[in-house]
Amino acid sequence: MIVGLGNPGQQYRNTRHNMGFITLDRLSDRVGFSMEKIRFHGLTGEIRMGGEKVVFLKPQTYMNNSGESVREAVNFYKIPHDHLLIIYDDIDIPTGNLRIRGSGSAGTHNGMRSCIYQLGFDDFPRIRVGIGSPEGRDLINYVTGGFTPEEVPLLEAAVDRACDAVITYVEQGIDTAMNRFNSKRNSSQGE
Repeated sequence: MIVGLGNPGQQYRNTRHNMGFITLDRLSDRVGFSMEKIRFHGLTGEIRMGGEKVVFLKPQTYMNNSGESVREAVNFYKIPHDHLLIIYDDIDIPTGNLRIRGSGSAGTHNGMRSCIYQLGFDDFPRIRVGIGSPEGRDLINYVTGGFTPEEVPLLEAAVDRACDAVITYVEQGIDTAMNRFNSKRNSSQGE
């Protein structure tokens, strides 16, 4: 199961907090699936990739309650921990960088806090798309705000790499995805 976190609604469509949704939308265009079915308080889609049935989920519960949707879907499909991948934005990573991990904490991300709380475990893979720090600006307005012209090419490239990482994860596993797609530059900054 591949989950992209974000907020539903047109006003959030192209915002920093919707990097998970944006990545799944791009991936659906690339590999040919749609996410129009409403299940588990979210939009879902399915496709076969790498010989596996893959379920995609965009929770429609708003970010802070994402875990409710994810828990329902994981419980329904009986997804093993290492077969759940969550994609989301991260302010602790420089804009355009990716961090892929096999497990970990929620960090500062409320959507991931909700997921971990609702699931009762944190040992699942995740792709964090760096959106940079608000640098003194209000955090909520920053993450729900649109992209600056300087951010667009960095985030477009990051979304493309995140899509490649998802495909690699499904076909070759998390270790290969981490080795191939974790950003090398600025790696001394927050995890």
